Amino acid sequence: MRRRSAILVATVALLGVSFEMRAGAQEEVNPYFGDLFTRSTLTGDWGGARKDMADKGITFDANVTQIEQGVVSGGKNGSWEYGGRADITGTLDTQKAGLWPGGFLTVELEGNWSSSVNGKTGALIPVNENQLFPIPPGDNVALPNLSFAQFLSHYVGVTAGKIQTITNGDENEFAHGKGDTQFFNTAFNFNPTLMVVPYSTLGAGVIVLPTADPHEAVVSFLVLSATGKASTSGFDNLNGAIYAGAGRVRTGFFGLTGHQVLGALYSNKSYTSIDQRLGFVIENRALAKQDDTWAMYYNFDQFLYETDKAAGHGIGLFGRFGAGKGNPIPVQYFYSAGVGAKGLIPSRDLDQFGLGYYYSSINNPTLQVPFFTKSFLRDEWGFEAYYNVALTPWFLLTPDVQVIGPAQKVQATSLLGRKAVGTATVLGLRLQVVL
Repeated sequence: MRRRSAILVATVALLGVSFEMRAGAQEEVNPYFGDLFTRSTLTGDWGGARKDMADKGITFDANVTQIEQGVVSGGKNGSWEYGGRADITGTLDTQKAGLWPGGFLTVELEGNWSSSVNGKTGALIPVNENQLFPIPPGDNVALPNLSFAQFLSHYVGVTAGKIQTITNGDENEFAHGKGDTQFFNTAFNFNPTLMVVPYSTLGAGVIVLPTADPHEAVVSFLVLSATGKASTSGFDNLNGAIYAGAGRVRTGFFGLTGHQVLGALYSNKSYTSIDQRLGFVIENRALAKQDDTWAMYYNFDQFLYETDKAAGHGIGLFGRFGAGKGNPIPVQYFYSAGVGAKGLIPSRDLDQFGLGYYYSSINNPTLQVPFFTKSFLRDEWGFEAYYNVALTPWFLLTPDVQVIGPAQKVQATSLLGRKAVGTATVLGLRLQVVL
């Protein structure tokens, strides 16, 4: 649970750029203070230094997430796997630091280790999103975010740098993130029609706050490199661009909090097509290409009952829809829906849980040879339920169950043998420590 002394949070609902605008004149309660069982982080206030640095515009957020997960029936392989990810994010508010107003620098360092069951379910959409970052399948360390934002007024800002595109992209109150606090499955945290966008890439853009209040509405436009990686600077392989725009608005239907997000993207990069004709490959000595890739997406969250509006506690609905060209990302249409809750139980105000279902319509990849056409995938669906237990504010334990109708039809068991890939049941346990 990240407790920052944020007064205004300008969240760009486009592909993962977020900034926190803090006014140095107003002091808030120290979130790091308290005994071991009540403070927000394991390491606390560092003898007062952490709060002092926050007052001067410098904050550090760190956490370690570990997941044990196994395919207990169906899928491709029934083994259990263990993996984890650590993340450190530092921010600088130039106004609080006594430099100039409106500037925000963000630096993120993360690493993962060991492995996951993502390759053992037969699913196209990973069941353990946390293990994808910064680079799958594990044992990697990288700097996915080194970006700077400058607000020119209360209404307009600009941003540039190496941008991490997941954490706040396609933001949703009940279904969002890197698989470390809410749902495990990628389908519930981020729209898979947007997977053409690199996780970490060079970019620049404009942020517009129509009402000067980022809680009410945010509109953003970005130009991103289509070939970025978390492990490189991004300047070494510039090939194509992604143009994207999105808007997020807060609603108040029935006097209850909700949000609506609408966005779209277009890429001019030439990708390898998921459909291949053997004659073309032989004749041209190259794989067929796919140009003019596009996607559009929508999501909503809506509280049905709120126990504490300021803290975001209550129960509500969420949903996503996405559509794309279906090539090079085979997900052509996608939707998900579910129920989420935060702090619903009075004595458990930091607990949260969710139930969700997703369906992905697949543009089935084909290999065309002279006498037949071979297809490889089918439409995919999945169900997930989790309960995140806050044993302390910084020690979070989450049991999870998923049932997946995977996209993969069959797997090879020998040179000539084939085995059907059936519905997979996946159990998991996640432990997160906020440092």
